[in-house]
Amino acid sequence: MSAILKQAKKICTEHLLNAPASLNKHNKKWRLTFVTIYCSRTLFSLVNNHVSKEKIIKVSPTPSHVTLTIPPENSCFKIDETTLTDIVKEKKLEKLQQIGGVNGVASSLETSLDSGINGGAEDIAHRHEAFGSNTYKKLPSKSFFYFVVEAFKDLTILILLGCAALSLGFGIKENGLKDGWYDGGSIFVAVFLVIAVSAISNYRQNRQFDKLSKVSNNIQIDVIRGGRRQQISIFDIVVGDIVCLKIGDQVPADGLFLDGHSLQIDESSMTGESDHVEVNSKPNPFLISGTKVVDGYARMLVTSVGMNTTWGQMMSQLTGDNNEQTPLQVRLNKLTSAIGKVGLAVALLVLVVLLVRYFTGNTKDENGRTEFNGSSTKSNDIMNAVVGIVAAAVTIVVVAIPEGLPLAVTLTLAYSMKRMMADQAMVRKLSACETMGSATTICTDKTGTLTLNQMKVTKFWLGKETMDEVSSSVSSFIVNLIHQGVSLNTTGSVYRGSTGSGFEFSGSPTEKAILSWAVLEMKMDIEEMKRNFTILFVEAFNSQKKKSGVLIKKKEDNTVYVHWKGAAEMILAMCSSYYDASGVMKDLNEEERMKFKKIIQGMAASSLRCIAFAHKQVAETEEEDVKEKKKLEGENLTLLGLVGIKDPCRPGVKKAVEDCRYAGVDIKMITGDNVFTARAIATECGILQPDQDMDSGAVVEGEEFRNYTPEERMEKVEKICVMARSSPFDKLLMVQCLKQKGHVVAVTGDGTNDAPALKEADIGLSMGIQGTEVAKGSSDIVILDDEFASVATVLKWGRCVYTNIQKFIQFQLTVNVAALVINFVAAISAGEVPLTAVQLLWVNLITDTLGALALAKEKPTEELMKKPPVGRTEPLITNVMWRNLLGQALYQITVLLTLQFKGESIFEVTETVNDTLIFNTFVLCQVFNEFNARKLDKRNVFKGIHKNKLFLGIIGITIVLQVVMVEFLKRFASTERLNWGQWGACIAMAAVSWPIGWIVKCIPIPERPIFSYLKWRKCTSNR
Repeated sequence: MSAILKQAKKICTEHLLNAPASLNKHNKKWRLTFVTIYCSRTLFSLVNNHVSKEKIIKVSPTPSHVTLTIPPENSCFKIDETTLTDIVKEKKLEKLQQIGGVNGVASSLETSLDSGINGGAEDIAHRHEAFGSNTYKKLPSKSFFYFVVEAFKDLTILILLGCAALSLGFGIKENGLKDGWYDGGSIFVAVFLVIAVSAISNYRQNRQFDKLSKVSNNIQIDVIRGGRRQQISIFDIVVGDIVCLKIGDQVPADGLFLDGHSLQIDESSMTGESDHVEVNSKPNPFLISGTKVVDGYARMLVTSVGMNTTWGQMMSQLTGDNNEQTPLQVRLNKLTSAIGKVGLAVALLVLVVLLVRYFTGNTKDENGRTEFNGSSTKSNDIMNAVVGIVAAAVTIVVVAIPEGLPLAVTLTLAYSMKRMMADQAMVRKLSACETMGSATTICTDKTGTLTLNQMKVTKFWLGKETMDEVSSSVSSFIVNLIHQGVSLNTTGSVYRGSTGSGFEFSGSPTEKAILSWAVLEMKMDIEEMKRNFTILFVEAFNSQKKKSGVLIKKKEDNTVYVHWKGAAEMILAMCSSYYDASGVMKDLNEEERMKFKKIIQGMAASSLRCIAFAHKQVAETEEEDVKEKKKLEGENLTLLGLVGIKDPCRPGVKKAVEDCRYAGVDIKMITGDNVFTARAIATECGILQPDQDMDSGAVVEGEEFRNYTPEERMEKVEKICVMARSSPFDKLLMVQCLKQKGHVVAVTGDGTNDAPALKEADIGLSMGIQGTEVAKGSSDIVILDDEFASVATVLKWGRCVYTNIQKFIQFQLTVNVAALVINFVAAISAGEVPLTAVQLLWVNLITDTLGALALAKEKPTEELMKKPPVGRTEPLITNVMWRNLLGQALYQITVLLTLQFKGESIFEVTETVNDTLIFNTFVLCQVFNEFNARKLDKRNVFKGIHKNKLFLGIIGITIVLQVVMVEFLKRFASTERLNWGQWGACIAMAAVSWPIGWIVKCIPIPERPIFSYLKWRKCTSNR
């Protein structure tokens, strides 16, 4: 024990002795206080743990405070999490230099700057233990109990529960517990059943949205591990990883700039500043997670992940709730509110009528005695009767309000989102599901969407000669220049493992195709090129410039070259000379230039993407000029060669285009390729007909479209099928013109610069494979496989969502109209409602919840693609729906009112049996009408029904539960058992709904919406 105390005394003394003499009296007091506390803790630790070796932790003196850094006990790294986090978050360049800069940090994290981390399971585990994982804490998902509480907040439910409690209390007081609980207890059970079903349904949908959210956040990131570039999930990134960043990427964690060129970062998501920040090795090497790369490319060293990043702390404060309301949900809420007001008016009228009839002595009990006899009537009896009347009136409101409409939308959207995920489309915004069904025009990219994105160099032109293979006759000088232009002006990489294994190429499809050709056919050694040259400056490729350049210096003799690569006609315009196959430089006069243009057009007409290489030797002083101007020399270059890259059309794309056109949706191809390549691909895909030419206005170039006057653009935009050599601005301009013409526009995009067009469009569709994170963030739906056929599938699902909701609206409103009219007429004429509170709640349950489940999950059919798109202004309830709805409602009202007034004499039954017949027939009418609702305008409502197992299952469950309600829950449902004949009569009356539905669908209807006539009359009367 004495040895432990000596050890503690030694440590404390050392800290006191290390205090700087320059500290003032105030700071000395703070240091003394700190050392006292520290010594106490040290003593406590030594006594408890019996440490055998000294642990001296040096305290850094500061003017006003002390920072204590304690590395983890078992950490195998030379730097701790707190230090790393602090350096990047606070952007402490001086502290970074003190620990050896980026190289020092990499060394401390056991990361090789060339090959990255080891990446083995043990290495990853150690890094997780020391620095954590790249995941964020989120607020817990809403529990089932939350949705139960939400369901209880419904005012009508609360009123019913109050009525049930009063009825239960009076019933038990009057008839005892054994017989008195039935009326109130039945309402309680029915209400709790409605609440349970509603809560379960909402809870399940919330879980579904949570799962989809996890998928959408799972971004794939390029990292270097074990010398190999590979893609991993953003959640698998660890501290020490080397991440490859390019235009459009999201920075996945906090880190430091290793190397790269022209890196511009958009930090607006973190700082709110719209200006782009330049990140480089000297003044600002700090990269913050959650920011976006807007230009250039780089490699970064990850220093903090997950909750240790600024982004992680922000993410942990987000609830993850999806309270977004789609436009259709907003319209349905208005419809529900309007119907609810009508229902409330009817309920109030019924309440007044029933109360007046009761207190004037016009109602009789089961034994035929007058219920209210003035002062001789017991107060309990009066209260019981009033509670019953109020419950009946409130239940009418419950039935009248179609709560199932929002539920049907939620169910349909959730179901379609799940199925669309299986069909390679991930929905990011709910509104896109329904809006896609209204799309009238789709503006699509070419590369990867209409084509396979499996590019291969199939043509190589050197001078004016085509080279089937690179022979010995080609000058080695030219070959070396091409090696320079390919290996040093690229964002791709080449990896070769052990001796004898093949090459692995990474990067964009175009980069991979060129690297593969240069390595395998031109025998290029990319590592040797990188050893022999220093990259001085890079102008990165983007979809606006359509070219990229690099300034390089040869280490051997310090000669400086500029190399350009990009769209063939653009590079050709920058050249004043060219090399032939033997390496002789020749002048590029107008005659020669025209010959090269014809070569480019010939390749383009064969559906080849044409890429040109050019170079120029520049003075050594050019380096400083470039760094100052941040722009490379782009004039008087020498053309090195041309390559033609083949990207075949996707199988099935022609049929998908035909399907969209058959559905009344216009397809426009917008591409950066030249006009001849674009025309060839568009013809192959079926977007352009072989007889259409540029003179007809079907094919234009972006610059030409841009230079039209606004009036010319509006006049010609609908005729355009193909726009070549387009910039992102041209795409945005086309979307704006189409929207002004009244079109509902869907746009596909994959680049960062496509973000404005994706946001402007009614539906933005980004590409899951080639799309940048900026493009995905601006889109509504992500096409996971980049295929146009998936875009056509999304269109079909969008129409399915809209149609399913219309089916349910028709079904739901039929029930509402029938129930309201029957109860109102019966209350006014007979002084009572034929359907009790429990029976009405049961009808509400099977129509709202089970009906929504049955109709909301109908799968899309080919018939949907035969209809024209729904316009922006088309009403939610169409003339077809009004016709079907009113036909069925009139039939049900007629049958049920006949039973109400003549049922006892027709069937020779008692009043209670007659009420049961009314209830049973009403429910069965809804069951049969559910079949009618499956097809809004088709007479054969049974087509494809065998494929919808859920629909048949729900119909079966509904019938079984109805039999149980009538036959076995006599006291609960206020019913009497029916014989076989009576059951047969109920089924027969309900089954007439089918032929009624068939006949009603034969009635012709006007195309113009019904309510538009009312508006027209109102306008004419105002005149």
